[in-house]
Amino acid sequence: MPIIRSTVESNENQHGETVRYSDTELEEFRQIIDKRLEKAQKVIVELRTQIMELTENVSDEHGGDWIDDSSINNEVEMLYDMMSRQQRYLNDLEHALIRIRNRTYGICSITGNLIDKRRLLAVPTTTKSLSAKITQQSS
Repeated sequence: MPIIRSTVESNENQHGETVRYSDTELEEFRQIIDKRLEKAQKVIVELRTQIMELTENVSDEHGGDWIDDSSINNEVEMLYDMMSRQQRYLNDLEHALIRIRNRTYGICSITGNLIDKRRLLAVPTTTKSLSAKITQQSS
């Protein structure tokens, strides 16, 4: 994926309005995202381990009680779903890091305005301000 360089050199536009977060703020966000990225990677490893353990047990006991087999299959399917969601979250975090490098992190993809810092702290992968998300969902 090519890195797109931001053309914004200053934090303010010609009207004196803030158009991006400062480098210091972006660094704070990067540290938060790095921690969440590390946790997400650990969760994926744990889920893979659980899936491997379950599937090894199923192959060892194949031909046993069909109710147990069905239960194990459901559990494996649930773990795969959890791993898929975690992988999407991991990808979203990596995309957020790219936006930080490009200095476009925290800029609403709908309005072009800054996303509230509290929202970014709560949901660091977001690309939309709360008002833009609500407007988009009501449309």
